[in-house]
Parts: sequence; structure tokens; C-alpha cells
Amino acid sequence: MQTEGHGRGDFQHYHSLKSNNTISKDQIEKRVFYHFFKRFFDELLSIIAIILLIPIFVITAILIKIDDPNGPIIYSQIRIGKDGRLFKMYKFRSMVVNADKKLKMLLDQNDVGGAMFKMKSDPRVTKVGRIIRKYSIDELPQLINVVKGDMSLVGPRPPLRREVRKYTEYDKQRLLVIPGCTGLWQVGERNNVGFHEMVEVDLKYIRKAGILFDFYILIRTVAIMICPNNAY
Repeated sequence: MQTEGHGRGDFQHYHSLKSNNTISKDQIEKRVFYHFFKRFFDELLSIIAIILLIPIFVITAILIKIDDPNGPIIYSQIRIGKDGRLFKMYKFRSMVVNADKKLKMLLDQNDVGGAMFKMKSDPRVTKVGRIIRKYSIDELPQLINVVKGDMSLVGPRPPLRREVRKYTEYDKQRLLVIPGCTGLWQVGERNNVGFHEMVEVDLKYIRKAGILFDFYILIRTVAIMICPNNAY
């Protein structure tokens, strides 16, 4: 099991970054042209992707129903968006129906540590779920969230309410922008790093965010979906 960070030195280094790595909300809001074109491409690419991916949507839905006929195909969950706004995020169901109720029994087996839960051999995941999670197919319904404006194609992972309750003021900087379906963390180390490292990666993205950088992350995401990294 991983701990929060990779050692005392790394943990101290993380805290030393706080004083000079804060992000100004005003600087983010001033990037009017970037946000306009980001939203334009979010809607355009999401609609095109939904149309092109209809066969995968249908096949995935059938497989989920065959694997677990009594459960729903789409799983929705309340997430925290920009500035703390609540929204309902959609995914293909990859776990058993009562997965949320079983979570408390597994919290001490967290593989990443910090204000985030990830478990490599999570017993709640179904057989079909393991496949669609490996190739990130379970995330595809989030394209609907993008069209609705709840999410962007690229941005920090949208956290759960129980995760945000553990956030420091420094961590809450992740909530200064619209969350994304994919991001710099997802195309990088992903589950190999702890929560604090993920925060630093997300803040790095927020500082560097731009149309070309977003397209770079999207291209990397497509490549990883074809040849998965360590997603689980």
C-alpha cells in the first residue's frame, strides 16, 4: 500500500511549495479567449465523439446487462465542480450495485493515500468492469457532462464531497477550473502517485493550460486508451 507521498523528504518538499505556488483566480478568469475556444472545442469534439462512439456505447451497455442484469447501465455520482459547484457525473457502471455501501470496509486498503481512494484489486468491480476501466471506456458517458457544461474534456479530476472535506486551502485550488474527463495526471503517472503529487500535477496543468496543451493531453489520452497505462 502506498502512503501519502514517497517519503518524508517528498512530504516536506510538498509543503514548502505552498508559499510560492498559489494560483490567482483573477489570472485564470482573465484568459477570456482561451476559455471561449476551450468551451467551443469541448462542445464540438464531444458531440462528434458521442456520434462516432455510439457502437461502443451500445456494445458496452449490452455487456454490462449480461454481466449483471439487475443493475443499471449508467452509474451517476455527485461530484464537485468549479468553485465547489455540485453536479451529477455519469459513467458506465463498472461495480456491483451496492458498491458505495461497501466502501467503508475497504478504506484502510487504499493504494494511493490522501484525500482519494483507489484500490488495484477492488472486489466491488465486476468482470466487465475490469475491462472497461482498463481501457477507460467507463468514462465515456462523461462526454454528456461536457456537452452540459459540467465538465471539460481536459482538466483536473472532479472530486467527491468526502474527498473535498479533507482538502486544505492549497488543495482547493484544483477547484478553480472546470474539471475534466482527462488531464495531465491521467496521461502521466496516474495511480503510481499519491494525492499530494496529483494535486501538484493538476496545479501545473492549471498554470500551463492552453489550447495546444489541451490537444496534446487529448492525443495522449487516445493513445493510452488504445494502449492502457496502469488504470484500474
